Amino acid sequence: MNLDLKGKQKRYLRAQAHHLHPIFSVGKNGLNQAWLEQLDGALQKRELIKINLQQAAEVTVPEVQAYIEDNTHIQVVQTIGRVLVLFQPASEEKYQDVSLNVMKL
Repeated sequence: MNLDLKGKQKRYLRAQAHHLHPIFSVGKNGLNQAWLEQLDGALQKRELIKINLQQAAEVTVPEVQAYIEDNTHIQVVQTIGRVLVLFQPASEEKYQDVSLNVMKL
């Protein structure tokens, strides 16, 4: 289920992500398929996560955003400095908490 998020939905997701800490980072190993699979796995359980770029990363935030959005159904909700907020509805119903609230907006 890939959806184009409206402004109100993005605001809700940003508010929900405010208290989260980044659980993934992009380092000197850069971007690859295995990293994307790890992101997808985390999002299938949580739906909303933050990732950050380490100082040693050889890619920029816009490059990371483009790579994620071009190769997955994950949506980048927000970028703040070197932190990206990612959202993807979970495929299993038991993990669909955030996405159900987003759909109501």
